[in-house]
Amino acid sequence: MGFYDLSVKDTKGNYISMKEFAGKVVMVVNTATGCGFTPQYKEIEEMYENFHEKGFEIIDVPCNQFKGQAPGTDEEIHQFCQLHYNTKFPQMKKSDVNGENAIELFRYLKSQKGFEGFGKGPGALAMSALLKTIDRDYKNNPDIKWNFTKFLIDRQGNVVARFEPTAKMDDVAKAVEALL
Repeated sequence: MGFYDLSVKDTKGNYISMKEFAGKVVMVVNTATGCGFTPQYKEIEEMYENFHEKGFEIIDVPCNQFKGQAPGTDEEIHQFCQLHYNTKFPQMKKSDVNGENAIELFRYLKSQKGFEGFGKGPGALAMSALLKTIDRDYKNNPDIKWNFTKFLIDRQGNVVARFEPTAKMDDVAKAVEALL
């Protein structure tokens, strides 16, 4: 099974096949409207606007698994993102990314790119401290650690990078641009 064999539900409950993104660079990200990382929507939208015409797509999957930071309906989340960040990229149905109810897309992504650390700096230290209280073994499993974890898929459908929410958005943008 590969990336193009998967699908994800949109906000209306329709399945969107990843085959629709064949030949494009794709970033899959789990998001939340009430997270400390929510302002990343601004930079994600900027990447979408800058790179979409060159073959870049975003699959935004809201997730409420991390301290309930994505409350509300799919429509309320969508309205929040449009109102506050003028997002134009499509959002999918709010879904689980970890556990027994995790959607197949995230199970696959985690199997291809596991957790490699939060990097350095105050944000990384804060995330490490927080995760130690939630999952003492967090360093040794591929689970999504928090909202705004990003996976990059190249034009051939290979999962080539995973960025934790603490990654610098400039680094994410450079990685996207290099794949285009």
